[in-house]
Amino acid sequence: MRKLKNSELGRLNVEEYKKVGKIPLIVILDNIRSLNNIGSVFRTSDAFLIEKIYLCGITAKPPHKEIHKTALGATESVEWEYIENTIDLIENLKKEDIIIASIEQAEKAVMLQDFKILSDKKYAVIFGNEVKGVQQEVVTMSDYCIEIPQFGTKHSLNISVSCGVVLWDLFIKFKY
Repeated sequence: MRKLKNSELGRLNVEEYKKVGKIPLIVILDNIRSLNNIGSVFRTSDAFLIEKIYLCGITAKPPHKEIHKTALGATESVEWEYIENTIDLIENLKKEDIIIASIEQAEKAVMLQDFKILSDKKYAVIFGNEVKGVQQEVVTMSDYCIEIPQFGTKHSLNISVSCGVVLWDLFIKFKY
């Protein structure tokens, strides 16, 4: 076995990426405080052809050195927008018939592996603050709460890890 060189990976350039079909999935970052987490979400969203990222509340916006450090240019490829109030954003997305899912541990949460998508619908997944999670009012407004099953002694994952797990799972469900 031999590691592949970057030139052998067949990666899209930014212009090609912007033209390629995306999966019908939006990411919402609800008051994320870590700039490294924000950058990581951009990079993961690029990898899985996410349609758009909304940055809400205290979530920092590009350009920023600390976001760029982990995004590695994905802030240029992935479409994004800052909306101050997450509640206002959700109200507007619901008017567009977008299904809203908070990634959170909550009553009646659906385990990620059991979450079924409808291929003719668009979804938005919300990732919350590193300490407080998704705001309760946002959880209340959500159509679903999706929980990532965990089996150890800890009760949470870092937001960038959660994002990677959820986006990979939903990408596979949309593509296959």
